[in-house]
Amino acid sequence: MELDLSKLITEQINENSKGIDQMSTQQIVQLMNNEDQKVIEAIQAVIPSIVKATDEIYYALQKGGRLFYIGAGTSGRLGILDAAECPPTFYTTPEMVQGIIAGGNQAVFVAVEGAEDNPEAGKKDLEEKELTPTDIVVGIAASGRTPYVIGALEYARSIGTATIGLTCNKDTPISKVVDHSIEVIVGPEVLTGSTRLKAATAHKMVLNMFTTISMIKMGKVYENLMIDLQPTNSKLVERARTMLMAITGKTFEEAKKALEETNLKVKPAIVMLEAEVSCEEAFVYIDRANGFVREAIQLARQEKR
Repeated sequence: MELDLSKLITEQINENSKGIDQMSTQQIVQLMNNEDQKVIEAIQAVIPSIVKATDEIYYALQKGGRLFYIGAGTSGRLGILDAAECPPTFYTTPEMVQGIIAGGNQAVFVAVEGAEDNPEAGKKDLEEKELTPTDIVVGIAASGRTPYVIGALEYARSIGTATIGLTCNKDTPISKVVDHSIEVIVGPEVLTGSTRLKAATAHKMVLNMFTTISMIKMGKVYENLMIDLQPTNSKLVERARTMLMAITGKTFEEAKKALEETNLKVKPAIVMLEAEVSCEEAFVYIDRANGFVREAIQLARQEKR
């Protein structure tokens, strides 16, 4: 795909950083910080688009679909990072949110030259995941024209899968082939064309919104606490106890005992202590409430009257 890169905002020269090679450390830090503040403004400008895309992701996950991030280079790594953080944070399966990078997993650590230029590879990678219309695909590309990502998105749409494009340029080829387009215009980078900077920061923030908000809406958060976390180490076990004590007002020993009975699952432990029911009953109420703790507590209390 031939393209005049000079027309892309992300490839233009940043006038503010032209003399960066002659600046002091203090000056460069201040300059980069000033530029990073533009990321917040750029995201603010596309909040309506982020809302629509996030709701689509939530609807897909709620119906049992999977969320796939797909990108090349930094964009692919960002998707893999967000996907990898979902299981320990929200107790999801590794299949629910997945990241795919051009060139395969080795490209996470070492750049695979030319991988992003093959649209058929994008299609093939999604085919290997046995993509269905129930799933949803987010194509990530700062330039908005990566052939690998376009190939994946076109394939997804051809089989009826919902698609989202996340870019940092206006009216891009990717934006033309997706159901929902998010163009976060952060402006030229401090280092010309280095989209691992502002563009990547913007995309990381948007991906955070996608999964965090979807998981909140799926009942994996109580107040602002990660009650569906997977306590796989001593720090997380302690966090689970602390959360349980904060929510219920119970003692350390009471919280510890409840977590032991639920095999370190915070949600049923909350229901046990708040509604004063057994471990077995707590799991039943959680299931009846579709995983929502408030509703489970309310059900338990109503039936105890």
